[in-house]
Amino acid sequence: MIRVLLVDDQALVRSGFRVILETQADFEVVGEAANGEEAVRLAASLAPDVICMDVEMPIMNGIEASRLILAANTPASPSGARADAAATNAPSVLVLTTFGHEQYLFDALAAGVSGFLLKTSRAEQLIDAIRTLASGGALLGPDVTRAVMQRAAELSAGGASGAVASGASGAGVSVEGGRELLANQEALNTAGLTEREREVLSLLATGHSNGEIAGELFLGEATVKTHVSNLLQKIGARDRVQLVVWAHTVGSV
Repeated sequence: MIRVLLVDDQALVRSGFRVILETQADFEVVGEAANGEEAVRLAASLAPDVICMDVEMPIMNGIEASRLILAANTPASPSGARADAAATNAPSVLVLTTFGHEQYLFDALAAGVSGFLLKTSRAEQLIDAIRTLASGGALLGPDVTRAVMQRAAELSAGGASGAVASGASGAGVSVEGGRELLANQEALNTAGLTEREREVLSLLATGHSNGEIAGELFLGEATVKTHVSNLLQKIGARDRVQLVVWAHTVGSV
């Protein structure tokens, strides 16, 4: 059973999500919160598997609430650094927001959330997203991915640069023949990516699943998983979401 906590300051929104989720035999909505402060308290007492988190709420917003919840469930390693939340009992946080608020994506990722979906998404997308996070995965909704790509183009046009993940410099995005290609060779070289890893990252960054990447590149799915693991290590990303954001948003050089 997947235990879900709903967090939104609008009661009608929470009710709508509850109706959708309770159609699934493997879902249990264990609680609702109307603000971030309540979310922190209920996350501690109810131990949900996935938290559906709104962003703009009174008293405490969803980004700060996510940061507190995940920090509380992620013990420090012997060296003092925070351990990977995936190795603990920390819940996965799915941020649900509206168009125009895509800028929250980067703050949410920094807080440690595992997914980002627009409230305009279809019911089946919400259900699939929760199942993905509950199984230890991470995702960006397709509409969010497009928004990230648009933001990347704006940043590149303005000469901005940066990196979501530490230990890697920027990668721009260009379009050639209708396919998104990673264009910043210096960043890719600095990260030490092989030619095959660059191909995998290019496809991953445009929303392809492991199976789709395997079919596109004529590889076994296990081989693709190995390449994705190598990308995570070389770029310093926590999960696939951070790989997508790194590929799309860190301006050109």
